[in-house]
Amino acid sequence: MAPSTRPPGRPRTSVDAEVFAATLRTIHELGYTRATVDRIAAATGIAKTTIYRRWPTKGALVTACLVDSFGPLPLTGEGREQDVEAAIRYGVRAIAEPGVAAAFAGVFTDAIGDPALREILATQLQDPYRKVLMETLGLPEQRVLFVIDVVIGTLLHRMGMTGEPMVESDVQALIQMLQRELG
Repeated sequence: MAPSTRPPGRPRTSVDAEVFAATLRTIHELGYTRATVDRIAAATGIAKTTIYRRWPTKGALVTACLVDSFGPLPLTGEGREQDVEAAIRYGVRAIAEPGVAAAFAGVFTDAIGDPALREILATQLQDPYRKVLMETLGLPEQRVLFVIDVVIGTLLHRMGMTGEPMVESDVQALIQMLQRELG
């Protein structure tokens, strides 16, 4: 029998997927504050030390989880109006997933007083989307940051205030407002 070239233990992607699913599930069930790394570890059966080895803080874990949940933006480059609509609809779908809005709101709240977490959020979560939007939409950085703020802020506010995703007529109004603003 040939020796295995894989390191011992579960494959990293399997551990990541299990931890990310448990993180969102735990946040959805208990809320961000009560979703501790201890509880997430217990939900997965994965040692807390394994989680902390990959993500040194709860904020880093939740940020990685959000990056995984969102994935790449589905932009086509067919035109600014189509890409603005695709980006907004993508955000609507992602934030409506169980636990995602609460994870966003919780980690953003923690980041207000934690410059290290703000840096993680900026570099791992916002920067990839900012760069793609700047390139695809042909807009300067400050304009793209405005778009991200308006879309994500509006969607999170609605989820926080109602517990429900934005209704289609309001999504359409948000799309039209930004399309007009961006010309």
